[in-house]
Amino acid sequence: MSQTSAHQNIVAPLPPEVPTTTAAALPHSCAPTQPGDVAGTPAEGTPAGPPAAAPRRPKARLVGIDAARGVALVGMMSVHLIPAATADGDVSWAWLLSNGKASALFALLAGVGIAFSTGGHRPPSGLAWRAGALSLLTRAVIIAAIGLALGYVVGTDDAAVILAYYGVLFALAIPFLRLSTRGLVVAAAIAALVMPLVSYGLRSEMTPVAEVNPTLTDLVTDPLGLLSRLTLTGVFPALVWIAYLLAGMAVGRAVLASRRVVGQLTLIGLGLALASSLVSMLLLTAGGLGSRLRVDALQTMEFELYQDTLTWGPSGATPTNSPWWLAAMAPHSGSPLDLAFTIGVALAVLGACLLLGRGLEPLLRPLAAAGSMTLTLYSVHLLLVASPLPRGVLNLVVQVAVLVAFALVWNRSHLRGPLEELVWRVTDAVRRKVLGSSGAHRVPATTTGS
Repeated sequence: MSQTSAHQNIVAPLPPEVPTTTAAALPHSCAPTQPGDVAGTPAEGTPAGPPAAAPRRPKARLVGIDAARGVALVGMMSVHLIPAATADGDVSWAWLLSNGKASALFALLAGVGIAFSTGGHRPPSGLAWRAGALSLLTRAVIIAAIGLALGYVVGTDDAAVILAYYGVLFALAIPFLRLSTRGLVVAAAIAALVMPLVSYGLRSEMTPVAEVNPTLTDLVTDPLGLLSRLTLTGVFPALVWIAYLLAGMAVGRAVLASRRVVGQLTLIGLGLALASSLVSMLLLTAGGLGSRLRVDALQTMEFELYQDTLTWGPSGATPTNSPWWLAAMAPHSGSPLDLAFTIGVALAVLGACLLLGRGLEPLLRPLAAAGSMTLTLYSVHLLLVASPLPRGVLNLVVQVAVLVAFALVWNRSHLRGPLEELVWRVTDAVRRKVLGSSGAHRVPATTTGS
């Protein structure tokens, strides 16, 4: 198994952009805004309202969203700290449960947060859209900068830092902010089907590059190469991963207060995961594409590497030595069927967390606390992974316990995590400046945290 495949699920959440009246610090702006609002600000021309209400505890359905982030965070940590294979050579439990799935869940939840922070189920327009777009672009720059800075500390053999890729993803999301739920579903489906083909074609003409974590130095010395890596050839290629973000934005535009909608979301996720698995199996076996894939692949790669790629997945994108990789469902491969499967799993997990959050909020609180500041906890986790501490189950248990305990204590007296607060202050200032330039900004009268 290759070194790079062992670090393919590094993911991170959006930084916060929650209104100042929320009761908890949430990196994905989980407070559903009022109709016409952008992250708690009114649509263009809306008159000023009364002072902000006192902070309230988050609604259970939104605690479920944070709990889903917590699930993704723990899943990602387990992949980093638990070996991919057991002593017998089988796939370990951590990789079986989380490989290629935790990162997809995080990316999808990032899209949910973008939708929440730009009008909720009502897409923004006019000044509200401009404020949301510039705020999101500012967030993209800050998150990418944090990721490029971490690249100096975290080696490729430690983990693949996703934050710079996230910055590109957030920027790519801006043209889609005006779309409705239906439009976003269509866009996500098209992206999942088409972008892997586009990526395959473009990468077929490119020379492979060494897998390294990008840094700020790359931004200065090789900006075009850095952009190519972040969009096409890296571990989390933004042009392919945009499908996750668009699917999450579609979820965020839906009315998640409805139990029926959440139930449908869960069933759709389960059905999508099952259908994609069956289609891939039929194509590779009954369709005979598996044999053709093997013949093509073994012309340019060793059999062991071929088997490892099928079992543990490549580093972010399908190999370009056979077009039939696009019919396979190797973990973290970015093939159309891999995207469909992982989107389905992410939807099912999110739906389950939302349903459980309605009646089991106290039990979900530890996961939700961790999920409310995943930018901070993810960054700390990366530093710990880069330290000389030995990896294994004990390390995983200790890290999860310490980070969850920190989140529970911190949330008692702070609205946001440390890094989340930094990012929110800057992005909120940008949003206020845009809205204030037309005299349209006000603090919302009613908001709820997630």
